[in-house]
Amino acid sequence: MPEFFPVLNFSVCQCNGHARRCRFNLELYKLSGRVSGGVCYNCQHDTTGRYCHYCREGYYRDNTKPLNHRKVCKRCDCHPVGSTGKTCNHLSGQCPCKEGVTGLTCNRCARGYQQTRSHVAPCIKVPTNANMIQAESAAVSEYREPTQAEEMKKYCGKCKATPKKLNLNKFCMEDYALIAKVIGHDRASQDISTEKFSIERQNEIFKYEINIQTIFKRNPMMGTTSSMLARGHMMWLVPRKNLECQCPKIKMNKTYLILGRDAEAAPGYMAIGPSSVVLEWKEEWSLRMKRFQRRARKCS
Repeated sequence: MPEFFPVLNFSVCQCNGHARRCRFNLELYKLSGRVSGGVCYNCQHDTTGRYCHYCREGYYRDNTKPLNHRKVCKRCDCHPVGSTGKTCNHLSGQCPCKEGVTGLTCNRCARGYQQTRSHVAPCIKVPTNANMIQAESAAVSEYREPTQAEEMKKYCGKCKATPKKLNLNKFCMEDYALIAKVIGHDRASQDISTEKFSIERQNEIFKYEINIQTIFKRNPMMGTTSSMLARGHMMWLVPRKNLECQCPKIKMNKTYLILGRDAEAAPGYMAIGPSSVVLEWKEEWSLRMKRFQRRARKCS
């Protein structure tokens, strides 16, 4: 039997002056409690998002201008040496800095660090006299070249995306929690070595296509990624460093439990970020996730 919907009252597209057209999305309309289902189409002036209310990748919001201003989004100005990438925070404009580097554009050394001529480590800690003596002594008797495995371990650090335990507190802290299967990927992502690394390219982004199967939690705030989540295909952004360090290990046709925050990617995309959790799915977790889902109302 066909499903009928009430007659909808359409209004002017709310695109903040950055798009001339919008389209109706029935799924979003249902999720909003049948209040709004409009999605702006072909956002201009370097904006993106359902209402063209975010700056696209590589740009950030100029808070001195109103949201409907043609130049509300400014290009990220990340320093080519001090920054680890060209993409800055789309709200603050803060660039990702290398160790010992600071500033909005990563253009100077932090306190306690001094400038070098190296493009890999432009700022190093200022040694104290005691440390210099100890370092010289160690250099004479014990110095050896670090192995590739030691360098890789230092570069990767501890993997926070694959915790051994997942509790309600962690579930509450994330904006969304879902089960998805990896069904596609960038060809380039398969050429990345897990035995070598590239500090200068660690923030390169690779795209994976996933098929969302079950959603346990999502942020209802309009315009966020989690408010747009629905069963079906979606793009998942993974930084190069995560692939090099296998944090997490992502395999084709495998199903994963994914928890994350909306701020880690532009609206409409999911991404692995500092707070993300990615675990290969086990059916015995079903009851626990449903229990978390029921108790999520107590999240503060």
